[in-house]
Amino acid sequence: MYAIIETGGKQYKVKEGDLVKVELLKAEEGSNLEITEVLAIVDGDKTNFGTPKVNGAKVVCSVLKHGKAKKIIVFKYKPKKNYRKKQGHRQPYTTLKVEKIQA
Repeated sequence: MYAIIETGGKQYKVKEGDLVKVELLKAEEGSNLEITEVLAIVDGDKTNFGTPKVNGAKVVCSVLKHGKAKKIIVFKYKPKKNYRKKQGHRQPYTTLKVEKIQA
């Protein structure tokens, strides 16, 4: 059984027991979180697609930790114009553990 959820403007395919890194959420570490933005639930050969969400469905997750991803370097330049700009970025994320999928 798996579900497709939406959080932070992105869609994730999750199963019970999965660890998922999502965009930073305002929740404390160790707390439980209910995601009601469930787009689809698949249980064997039985599927349930929402229009756009599945009514009454939710995914219960526990918040494990908050962190920052590996640094990426953004380097812009224009040839022959002496324009150079170097900038780093670390995207914040939240790690969730999927506890239960309720249809």
